[in-house]
Amino acid sequence: MTKTSRGFTVIELLLIIVVTALASVLFFIQKNNIEVVARDNQRKTAINAMYYSLEEVFYTSNNFYPKLINKTNLPSVAPELFADPFDVTIGDGASDYRYEATNCIDTKCKGYTLRSSLENEADFIKESRNR
Repeated sequence: MTKTSRGFTVIELLLIIVVTALASVLFFIQKNNIEVVARDNQRKTAINAMYYSLEEVFYTSNNFYPKLINKTNLPSVAPELFADPFDVTIGDGASDYRYEATNCIDTKCKGYTLRSSLENEADFIKESRNR
Protein backbone atom coordinates (compact mmCIF):
# COMPACT_ATOMS: atom_id res chain seq x y z
CA MET A 1 0.00 0.00 0.00
CA THR A 2 1.25 3.35 -0.97
CA LYS A 3 0.19 6.37 0.95
CA THR A 4 -0.40 9.60 -1.00
CA SER A 5 -0.49 12.89 0.78
CA ARG A 6 -2.75 15.71 -0.31
CA GLY A 7 -2.72 19.28 0.90
CA PHE A 8 -0.09 21.65 2.19
CA THR A 9 2.32 21.33 5.06
CA VAL A 10 2.30 23.83 7.91
CA ILE A 11 5.62 25.25 6.70
CA GLU A 12 4.22 25.86 3.21
CA LEU A 13 1.17 27.61 4.66
CA LEU A 14 3.32 29.80 6.92
CA LEU A 15 5.52 30.75 3.99
CA ILE A 16 2.50 31.78 1.92
CA ILE A 17 1.14 33.85 4.84
CA VAL A 18 4.48 35.63 5.34
CA VAL A 19 4.85 36.41 1.62
CA THR A 20 1.26 37.70 1.47
CA ALA A 21 1.79 39.88 4.55
CA LEU A 22 4.98 41.39 3.11
CA ALA A 23 3.26 42.10 -0.21
CA SER A 24 0.38 43.80 1.64
CA VAL A 25 2.73 46.00 3.64
CA LEU A 26 4.62 47.04 0.51
CA PHE A 27 1.34 47.77 -1.28
CA PHE A 28 0.07 50.06 1.47
CA ILE A 29 3.39 51.89 1.77
CA GLN A 30 3.44 52.56 -1.98
CA LYS A 31 -0.24 53.53 -1.96
CA ASN A 32 0.45 56.11 0.75
CA ASN A 33 3.44 57.49 -1.19
CA ILE A 34 1.33 57.83 -4.34
CA GLU A 35 -1.40 59.66 -2.42
CA VAL A 36 1.14 62.08 -0.88
CA VAL A 37 2.61 62.89 -4.30
CA ALA A 38 -0.88 63.42 -5.71
CA ARG A 39 -1.80 65.84 -2.89
CA ASP A 40 1.48 67.75 -3.35
CA ASN A 41 0.82 68.03 -7.09
CA GLN A 42 -2.70 69.27 -6.37
CA ARG A 43 -1.26 71.96 -4.09
CA LYS A 44 1.28 73.05 -6.72
CA THR A 45 -1.42 73.22 -9.39
CA ALA A 46 -3.63 75.40 -7.19
CA ILE A 47 -0.79 77.79 -6.27
CA ASN A 48 0.24 78.09 -9.93
CA ALA A 49 -3.35 78.82 -10.98
CA MET A 50 -3.68 81.56 -8.35
CA TYR A 51 -0.27 82.98 -9.25
CA TYR A 52 -0.97 83.22 -12.97
CA SER A 53 -4.41 84.66 -12.33
CA LEU A 54 -2.92 87.31 -10.06
CA GLU A 55 -0.18 88.20 -12.52
CA GLU A 56 -1.89 87.86 -15.90
CA VAL A 57 -5.45 88.86 -15.06
CA PHE A 58 -5.71 90.85 -11.82
CA TYR A 59 -2.49 92.88 -11.94
CA THR A 60 -2.79 93.54 -15.67
CA SER A 61 -6.26 95.03 -15.12
CA ASN A 62 -5.62 96.89 -11.87
CA ASN A 63 -1.86 97.63 -11.54
CA PHE A 64 -1.94 96.40 -7.93
CA TYR A 65 -2.48 93.16 -6.05
CA PRO A 66 -5.39 92.50 -3.68
CA LYS A 67 -4.93 92.37 0.08
CA LEU A 68 -6.86 89.06 0.22
CA ILE A 69 -7.65 86.56 -2.50
CA ASN A 70 -10.86 84.62 -2.93
CA LYS A 71 -13.33 83.43 -5.56
CA THR A 72 -14.74 86.93 -5.98
CA ASN A 73 -11.58 88.86 -6.86
CA LEU A 74 -9.97 85.98 -8.81
CA PRO A 75 -12.87 84.63 -10.88
CA SER A 76 -10.46 83.19 -13.46
CA VAL A 77 -9.40 80.52 -10.93
CA ALA A 78 -11.63 77.47 -10.58
CA PRO A 79 -13.42 77.83 -7.20
CA GLU A 80 -12.35 74.37 -5.99
CA LEU A 81 -8.67 75.39 -6.22
CA PHE A 82 -9.07 77.79 -3.29
CA ALA A 83 -9.46 74.78 -0.97
CA ASP A 84 -6.49 72.58 -0.11
CA PRO A 85 -6.61 68.75 -0.42
CA PHE A 86 -8.26 68.57 3.02
CA ASP A 87 -10.94 71.08 1.89
CA VAL A 88 -9.70 74.00 4.01
CA THR A 89 -10.10 77.31 2.17
CA ILE A 90 -7.21 79.74 1.68
CA GLY A 91 -7.26 82.35 4.41
CA ASP A 92 -8.39 79.92 7.10
CA GLY A 93 -5.74 79.36 9.77
CA ALA A 94 -5.37 75.63 9.12
CA SER A 95 -5.12 75.89 5.33
CA ASP A 96 -2.11 74.53 3.47
CA TYR A 97 -2.31 77.65 1.27
CA ARG A 98 -1.18 81.08 2.42
CA TYR A 99 -1.39 84.42 0.65
CA GLU A 100 0.74 87.13 2.24
CA ALA A 101 0.26 90.59 0.73
CA THR A 102 3.09 93.13 1.15
CA ASN A 103 3.38 96.93 1.00
CA CYS A 104 -0.37 97.50 1.24
CA ILE A 105 -2.24 100.76 1.35
CA ASP A 106 -5.86 99.98 2.20
CA THR A 107 -6.71 97.05 -0.10
CA LYS A 108 -4.09 97.79 -2.78
CA CYS A 109 -0.77 95.99 -2.44
CA LYS A 110 2.53 96.16 -4.30
CA GLY A 111 3.55 92.55 -3.78
CA TYR A 112 2.67 89.18 -2.32
CA THR A 113 3.91 85.71 -1.53
CA LEU A 114 1.83 82.61 -2.27
CA ARG A 115 2.90 79.58 -0.31
CA SER A 116 1.80 76.00 0.16
CA SER A 117 3.03 73.49 2.70
CA LEU A 118 3.93 70.21 0.99
CA GLU A 119 4.14 66.80 2.62
CA ASN A 120 7.09 65.41 0.67
CA GLU A 121 9.08 68.54 -0.17
CA ALA A 122 9.90 72.01 1.10
CA ASP A 123 7.23 74.71 0.87
CA PHE A 124 6.15 75.65 -2.66
CA ILE A 125 6.51 79.44 -2.99
CA LYS A 126 5.54 81.93 -5.69
CA GLU A 127 6.28 85.63 -5.30
CA SER A 128 4.88 88.60 -7.20
CA ARG A 129 6.73 89.68 -10.33
CA ASN A 130 6.19 93.38 -9.66
CA ARG A 131 7.53 94.45 -6.28
